[in-house]
Amino acid sequence: MIPVLESIAEMAALARGWSRSGERIGFVPTMGALHEGHLSLVRAARERATKVVVSIFVNPLQFGKNEDFSRYPRDLDQDRALLSTVGCDAIFAARADEMYPPNFVTNVVNSKLSVRFEGKERPGHFDGVLTVVAKLFHIVGPDSAFFGQKDAQQALLIRSMVRDLHFPLEVVVCPILREPDGLAMSSRNVYLKGEDRIAARVLSRALFAARTAFARGESKRATLLAAARAELNAEQRASVDYLDLVDPETLEDLTVCTPRGLLLLAARVGGTRLLDNLILDESDR
Repeated sequence: MIPVLESIAEMAALARGWSRSGERIGFVPTMGALHEGHLSLVRAARERATKVVVSIFVNPLQFGKNEDFSRYPRDLDQDRALLSTVGCDAIFAARADEMYPPNFVTNVVNSKLSVRFEGKERPGHFDGVLTVVAKLFHIVGPDSAFFGQKDAQQALLIRSMVRDLHFPLEVVVCPILREPDGLAMSSRNVYLKGEDRIAARVLSRALFAARTAFARGESKRATLLAAARAELNAEQRASVDYLDLVDPETLEDLTVCTPRGLLLLAARVGGTRLLDNLILDESDR
């Protein structure tokens, strides 16, 4: 059975012991409620590392006052069972009172890349993400860390933090995994019921409509976004928070799509907020 460590000291001691023995540590930070997308990250870590750690921690710092922290899905036993099938060596299930003791006052902030999109829709969200990821990196001390492309802005911010603060590790961003009907895998998909689950397919349809237009030779921003928006407008159960075409490294708007143009989309279907994105000239990555 995979060991579950709750103590920071225990996790750090285990990781240091592995490192001293010459093991290479791969790390997959998660908030639990694991699905096949998470497991694909663990498999990727297994290919590059000799030891794999998965953290399961629902981070209160990245939830706003009216968000779903209290009802975010939690099932450590189920997560542990899933991880046992993919070669995980340790689960770090940190305690919130140890991660954020009463005297905790320090946050990591990216004042440039976090101001648009998710940063605008969810003020303070990325401060919480970067802070917890920085703490986890220090505790686990991985050689490589694995994140999903579905949270494209988050992955960019983490890569920027690792570069700017000289963390001695490699950040690996892995492809989006999708359900057979195209919906990007997400822990929040469990909220989708009945007609909302059917309606949620519109996110991927919208993105792939733009990709189809791009593949046919269209490169103008307005035309590509119009192709995506036409799909979204046809689904009455979906409400768009943002849809944009940007440079994947700067998140600045693209007037004319480059070969690596990134479409970002966030929308609400019923009471569930969903993210998706697509690089127009490639398969998901």
